[in-house]
Amino acid sequence: MTSTRLDHVVLWVADPVAAAGFYAEAVGLEPLRVAEFAAGKVSFPSVRVNEETILDLAPHDFAGHMRMVPGSADSAGHPVNHVCLALPADAFDALRARLAEHGVPLSDIGHDSFGARGEAVRNFYFRDPDGNVFEARHYDT
Repeated sequence: MTSTRLDHVVLWVADPVAAAGFYAEAVGLEPLRVAEFAAGKVSFPSVRVNEETILDLAPHDFAGHMRMVPGSADSAGHPVNHVCLALPADAFDALRARLAEHGVPLSDIGHDSFGARGEAVRNFYFRDPDGNVFEARHYDT
């Protein structure tokens, strides 16, 4: 590894099992540790974005364990502004169709939105069932 990478983002969710189901079925991400969470063996499940990045799905009652810096426990229920997923064009189209099939409200398609790799060709936004906002985009044509 020669550069800094994004390892994970922790999202606060009301029901981690339901959230994992949403991300697996509607978004197409691989669920991780869901059975272990349901059995009480781990504190939260996750979903895999790619080989290097996951989203942790933390239940609100996990906030008491967030003591790494003062005030961390107070973050429960405060979603970030949004998380952006960059996809190839075909996966972008497939995600939009899958979300629509699941009845997820979608923003209009935007164009030329700036991001980590410059101007994206297309983008759109959606919310998960807990109100976390996601942007999907692609840079290639």
